[in-house]
Amino acid sequence: MSIVQQKNSTERIQHTKIDDLEFICHLFDEAINYQKNKGYPVWNGYDKKVLKTDIKNKLQYKVVEDNTILCVFSICFSDSIIWRERENGNAIYLHRIVVNPEFKGQKQFEKILNWTIEYAQKNNLKNIRIDTWGDNENIIKYYQSFGFKFIENFTTPITENLPIQHRNLYLALLEYEIRTDN
Repeated sequence: MSIVQQKNSTERIQHTKIDDLEFICHLFDEAINYQKNKGYPVWNGYDKKVLKTDIKNKLQYKVVEDNTILCVFSICFSDSIIWRERENGNAIYLHRIVVNPEFKGQKQFEKILNWTIEYAQKNNLKNIRIDTWGDNENIIKYYQSFGFKFIENFTTPITENLPIQHRNLYLALLEYEIRTDN
C-alpha cells in the first residue's frame, strides 16, 4: 500500500475489494455518460466479470481519502493483444482508469503515475504503458504532458480475449520509460 501525502489529508492507494464493485460500476457508468456528453469516443459498456477478476487477482486499485474512492485503475504485466511484438515482459500496463466525477481536476492520474513509477522501479520494470483513444488529441497530449511518448495507433481486434470496452477500438499506444539511477 502506498501513502500519498496531501496538504491536510492522507490519501492511500490500495487494492479494491468486492464490496467496492457496485460503486466501481457506478463510476464506469458516470465515465461513459461524461464521454457521451463531451462528444468523446465512448466505451461500449464494460465487463463486470473482468472487473471482478481484477479485484480477485488484486490487479485493481483505488485512490482513497478517508473512506471515499477518488478513482480506480487496473494494472497488468502482459498485453500482447494490443502491444503485440513490443510485449517483452518488462512493462506494467495501466488500464480502466476511472475518476470519481466529484474529484476530477485534482490530479488523480499524477497520483496513479507516481505509484506506478515506484512499483515499476521496485520490480525492475522498464516501462509503463497505456492505451487511450487514438482520435482524442486532448487525452493523448494529457498523457504526453506526464512524459509518455506516443508509440503508434492501433485498432484492436474483436475478440473475447479483450474486455468489451477494448474491442474494435482505434487506440493510441503510449509508453513511459522508467529512469534508472545507474
